[in-house]
Amino acid sequence: MRLVLALGNPGAKYRDTRHNIGWWLADRLVRRWCGGPFRAEGPTARAEGSRRPGVEIHKPLTYMNRSGEALTALLAARRFDPAADMLVLVDDVALPPGRLRLRRRGSPGGHNGLASISAKLGSDAYSRLRLGVGRPPDDRIDLAAWVLSRMPRADEEAALSAFPHAVEAVEYWLEHGMEAAMNRFNNR
Repeated sequence: MRLVLALGNPGAKYRDTRHNIGWWLADRLVRRWCGGPFRAEGPTARAEGSRRPGVEIHKPLTYMNRSGEALTALLAARRFDPAADMLVLVDDVALPPGRLRLRRRGSPGGHNGLASISAKLGSDAYSRLRLGVGRPPDDRIDLAAWVLSRMPRADEEAALSAFPHAVEAVEYWLEHGMEAAMNRFNNR
């Protein structure tokens, strides 16, 4: 089994925020792979696509800061190796909107969702697709408030314009592994 874990926050209040860009991409993947709607299953919402059997897409329903709790439940119920079989979709303020970066491992870099996952796994050895949402234009803007706010239209359009590329990167990871996916997509 392969697992795509899209980080975000549940609820209408957060649906359109920068922090939920991983959920936006998860929705795109489900549509492309002819999947049904996401359905609550324990601490996640789960979907699969008929065009990608053996791949599950999950959205933790535990809020971003507790994403690792949802992963712990998945590990208890399924057989997979997070280092080899899981890809985390996550927002990244270090990348401008429209940019993405694949990584095989790495520190959470201040991202509370990744920190929660790393803490529960006891390791930073899991793949992630970092989706750019940009930095605040002013250092006085609180970073938490920034990621929990909506993007301006131009930034949102730039972020969404990268989704075909991001979908292709996820599919390439599934077929060829992270090293090959990084070599192909991180140089664009």
